[in-house]
Amino acid sequence: MIQGISFIVSGPSGGGKTTLAKGVLDKLDNLRFSVSYTTREPRDGEIDGRDYRFISEAEFQKMVQEERFIEHALVHGNYYGTPLDEFENARTSGVDLLLDIDVQGASQLRKGYPSAVFCFVLPPSFEILKERLIERSSDRDNDIDKRLIRAKEETEELNSENYDYIIVNDNIDQALERLSSIIVSTRCESKRLVEKVKADFFSGIK
Repeated sequence: MIQGISFIVSGPSGGGKTTLAKGVLDKLDNLRFSVSYTTREPRDGEIDGRDYRFISEAEFQKMVQEERFIEHALVHGNYYGTPLDEFENARTSGVDLLLDIDVQGASQLRKGYPSAVFCFVLPPSFEILKERLIERSSDRDNDIDKRLIRAKEETEELNSENYDYIIVNDNIDQALERLSSIIVSTRCESKRLVEKVKADFFSGIK
């Protein structure tokens, strides 16, 4: 069986990575969303178990001690973590996994799973990012300023060694098409398929 591929969608807060992740899940088959754990409060419209698994800080720290996260990070005052069991189960069962995680988490995964596909999502300009964060309006002014400072730092550190693809989210439909194309083309890479394709092709020969 071909191992499942892990697709990491990352980037600064407000860049649109979550919107893209949800869109590509509706567009492509055999793609599962990795639901992260977090200690932050749910935003309007978010559902526990679908968007995130919302838990207390004590519960989160217990999971850290039990080594149940493949990556975890403190982001804007809240903890986020990707469950190890879900990640490994998807890989071994041949199901492709989509992860929507922050830049800290992506950096941790890059070290442990370099074969995963890393995509950095950002808006076309810093000013547009600021506008999007203000429009989202779930954050206080002070929080928006902190997110902008962090976004500037994350984008300044962006390089080709950390990410395989960069998606400039200037138009959501075009950005979604780019992400979909990345996933489809990765699935067709010969290094992932060659042995299975040859085995299937010659299976009827005696």
